[in-house]
Amino acid sequence: MSKLKVAILEDNKDQLKERKQLLVDTGLVEVVAWATNSKDFLEKIKESKADALFLDIDLCGDSMNGLDIAYKLKLPVLFVSGHNAKNLKDIEKLQRDFDLIVYHLTKPFAENDFIKTVTQFINEVEAKSKAKFVHLDFGDTKRNKISIDSIVCLYTDKANGAESNNKQIFFTDKRHEILIDFSFSKMEEKGFSKNQFITIHKSFRVNVDKILHYNKSTHKIEVEVFISTGKTEIKKLPVSENYRNEVKRVKN
Repeated sequence: MSKLKVAILEDNKDQLKERKQLLVDTGLVEVVAWATNSKDFLEKIKESKADALFLDIDLCGDSMNGLDIAYKLKLPVLFVSGHNAKNLKDIEKLQRDFDLIVYHLTKPFAENDFIKTVTQFINEVEAKSKAKFVHLDFGDTKRNKISIDSIVCLYTDKANGAESNNKQIFFTDKRHEILIDFSFSKMEEKGFSKNQFITIHKSFRVNVDKILHYNKSTHKIEVEVFISTGKTEIKKLPVSENYRNEVKRVKN
């Protein structure tokens, strides 16, 4: 099994080196990126494809802090800082608003406490990662196991009439299907996170990670969906007035 990929941001070079070694010594993770400032960190994150973050909060002389980074990247995060207490409301908001796994450990800390916290954090991240599948009923097949990451968007299936509770579902890697008797109001019960699949219109739900562009003039978003082997197409979906602020927020 591959190890969880993590990235570390710590403005103290000695503490960064020490923390990196402690993480490697646990044998639980692969440290794929590390930096002492936000600019370098964000550049390295683009290439590393990290699964989780270990962030200091106060970064001396930096234009950003660890919370800014966490809100920007929206990945599971363990804050390792001497200033967790004064930032607790923002830490809790991050966890609540984006449905993220968020831990914090206050400096200074004992090595044993660090290892215990890291172990709990990694175990929870891995458990949630394994659960990133949903089971859906299509036309002729039931309980199809589908990766959340492969789902682009869901439409109301108007072709079958206003009384139909069926939906069209579009993917990154296979042709669209018809969801049988699927209610938008019960998406969370099926395993869809409300922060991951946002409402842009009463008839559309979209995976925020698949939004390529939001045109603020036409109020349409663009997504790319699979249509046949080796072929995809761009779909432009309307954003109703009530949901435009939400789309702007997730695309900023």
